[in-house]
Amino acid sequence: MKLPLGIHVGERLSLEQTYWQAELADQNGFESVWVAEGRLSRDGITVAALVASRTNQVKIGTGVLNNKSRNAALMAVTFKTLDEIAPGRAILGIGAWWEPLATKVGQPISKPLKSMREYIGVCQAFFRNEVVNFEGEFVQMRDVRFDSMYRENKPVDVPVYIGAVGPKMLELAGEIADGVHMDFLLPPSYMEGAIAAIDAGLAKRTDGKDAIDLTQIVSCSVNDADPQEAIDACKAFLTLYLCQQPHIAAHSGVEPELVERLQEIAGWPATPEQIKKAMVLVPNELVQRVTACGTTDQVVEKLHEYHAAGVRSPIVSTLGDKEQTLTRIAEALKD
Repeated sequence: MKLPLGIHVGERLSLEQTYWQAELADQNGFESVWVAEGRLSRDGITVAALVASRTNQVKIGTGVLNNKSRNAALMAVTFKTLDEIAPGRAILGIGAWWEPLATKVGQPISKPLKSMREYIGVCQAFFRNEVVNFEGEFVQMRDVRFDSMYRENKPVDVPVYIGAVGPKMLELAGEIADGVHMDFLLPPSYMEGAIAAIDAGLAKRTDGKDAIDLTQIVSCSVNDADPQEAIDACKAFLTLYLCQQPHIAAHSGVEPELVERLQEIAGWPATPEQIKKAMVLVPNELVQRVTACGTTDQVVEKLHEYHAAGVRSPIVSTLGDKEQTLTRIAEALKD
């Protein structure tokens, strides 16, 4: 494929759809499959392992897990295990979770930069096969390492990507991570500031690394016979995000007044009926600014726009007719 693409699979897909998309990606030159875990709908690790066992070439990333619900040592050994299933293909994508869900489950977000730095530093020490001692505010480890009782114990090459959007977390990613896995619904123009923040972090590195990877999930929907139907599929998703994760609005260039009007209609969690009612307030122009939707040509052009803006690998997340969307994109971007 001329454009280095990945795919994003999450709870909106059935398991059968997930396996089909992962296998199509593996067979058609996509470079990665990213398994989502956000809502309390489906665990990401289980699905990542199943996808890894059903594919041969694509990298398997988590897009993203959170740094609260799993102890850092357990997270590290989980990815050591995933590397056994898919040697050299596992990527730990990790983020700070989101509100209000974090608070609702008793893990409110506090000092996200500090907690992320501690958590990733400990995971990386485990991956280097070190004995880990760390006394942080959020993470504590005392004389622990990977257990070597049953098989050879050695370092594992697991890149760490931070699910970052804001400038401070992007800068941290540039300083300590191997890549950034950016969220949905950000326009290509957002990349200018994002890359500047990443570069500021890179300037602080002490390991000699002068670049990190940049991926971004892009919501995509294709319908050549009825482009408006494809636009509406992305519009419903954007409306849901603006109602339930309004922090994305500022990064997407959405006016606060629109978010307030949407939230008056749709609560948390929003129902499909509420989203259908609220989405009529969202203009097509806004939808097509932050997603790739419409005809095949429009979607492919938008993916190239993200790439030209600095996203090395756009990560396709299918909406609407998911099978048609992924098939058309794969066919259009074959060498």
